[in-house]
Amino acid sequence: MTYSEELDDTRITLNGKQVGGHTTRTVADMLTNLPVLVESVANIPIGCGFGASGAGALGTAYALNEALCLNLTSAKIIETAHVAEVINRSGLGDVIAQSYGGVVIRTAPGAPEYGKVDWIPVARKEVLCLPLGELDTGSVISDPDLVWRITSMGRGAMKKLMLAPTFETFMQCSRDFAIGTGLASDAIMDIVEAVGSAGGMASQAMLGESVFAIADPGRREAVIEALNEFGQPLAYNLNDCRAGLL
Repeated sequence: MTYSEELDDTRITLNGKQVGGHTTRTVADMLTNLPVLVESVANIPIGCGFGASGAGALGTAYALNEALCLNLTSAKIIETAHVAEVINRSGLGDVIAQSYGGVVIRTAPGAPEYGKVDWIPVARKEVLCLPLGELDTGSVISDPDLVWRITSMGRGAMKKLMLAPTFETFMQCSRDFAIGTGLASDAIMDIVEAVGSAGGMASQAMLGESVFAIADPGRREAVIEALNEFGQPLAYNLNDCRAGLL
C-alpha cells in the first residue's frame, strides 16, 4: 500500500493487474480522502466463493491503518471491512470469520460490536478445493426467494451443528444447506457425490460455483482421484491465526 502525489484517484491491483476492486475501494474511501495504491496478491480463485473480496477489504483496512497512522483498534478495522462488504453486496459474514481464523461458528450476525462467534476446535487439516466458475454473490443475496430459503435452511443447519459441533457435522450441514437452498448445481452435486463415493466429504463453497472437500489420510488419494475427473483440485490448510499485519 502506497500513497503518491502522482495519483489522482485510488488504484487497486490484484496480482499485478489493475482491477475495479469495489469492496477494497470502499474501505479506502471510508478511511481516507487520499488517493492510495493498493497492491493485492491472492493465491486463491477470485469470484468462486473463497472470500477474496472480504480478505482484500480486511487486508486493506489493516494496511491503511498502519500506513496512515489511523490508530484504529482491530474491532474498528474489522467493522470497516465488514460494512464495505455489505455495501457492495460481496459478502455478509466472510470478514468476521477471516478475522478470527479456524472453523468459526457465527452464533449471531452483524459487525464485531453486535455479532458473536464460537469455534470448533480442529487440528491442522487439509482442505481440497475445486473451482468450476464464478457466482455473483450480489445476485444471490438480492433475490428475496433465495434469501428466504437461505435463512430457513441456515437456522436448521445451525441447530444441528450446535447439537454436535464437530467438523464432520459442519460438512454434513454444509452439504444439506447447499442442496436445500437449491444453490448447488448439477455439476456441484456430481462432484460432491463422487467425493462421497471415494470416502471423503464435500460441499459447495458459499457463495461460489466451487467444491471443497476433506478426507482422512487413508482416503486422500482416492478423493483427489475423484476430483481429478472434474478438474484440477487445489490444496489448502486450515489456519487458526487471526488476521493482522506481517
